Amino acid sequence: MTNPIIETVTAWLTADGIDADSYLTVMRAWVSQAYEGGPDRNPIFALERGECTEAEFEQQLAEQLIALDGGAVLADGLLTRMFAGSAFDEVMHEVMRAARRAGLRTGLLSNSWGAIYPRHLFPELFDAVVISAEVGMRKPEEQIFRLAAEVLGLEPAECVFIDDIEDNVTAARAVGLAGVHHRSAQETREQLAELLGVPL
Repeated sequence: MTNPIIETVTAWLTADGIDADSYLTVMRAWVSQAYEGGPDRNPIFALERGECTEAEFEQQLAEQLIALDGGAVLADGLLTRMFAGSAFDEVMHEVMRAARRAGLRTGLLSNSWGAIYPRHLFPELFDAVVISAEVGMRKPEEQIFRLAAEVLGLEPAECVFIDDIEDNVTAARAVGLAGVHHRSAQETREQLAELLGVPL
């Protein structure tokens, strides 16, 4: 629903004067642990499940980063700064609107990285919203896909799940949802139109 995360993160690293290699080193390790297993309370796992506060996560991440000027990376407000460069993908927003006009139910299933959501847009885009930290589970856990289908009033087999992380798509398919690995808005729109049998 937004521009690629790499664009957003790159803008933040530049604006805050953070060494990109230090960010990549810590995030590769944390993401690997979060998806493949690792220490209890892995920072990403804990943040997305609501098991740590945003401030705790910001402090843990800031401690791992290196500022280009040799100073400390400011922890306070780090997540807000990290996502400040996010931009809406208007094509995907229109896909959601078109799906609803066609009589389909739409939902947002998101792993939360803080209070970054444009909630004022939710009513026109989604019939249901499931945010990981608010429900105590996260993608790719089986239960969260079942919950998302339930709040939409559908069976998993009646749902199509879209995500830019392939592990999440694979997990959704294992629960019975159809899955679309998002690489571009146009490609996703075409795949959805074919799966759903409606023009989008």
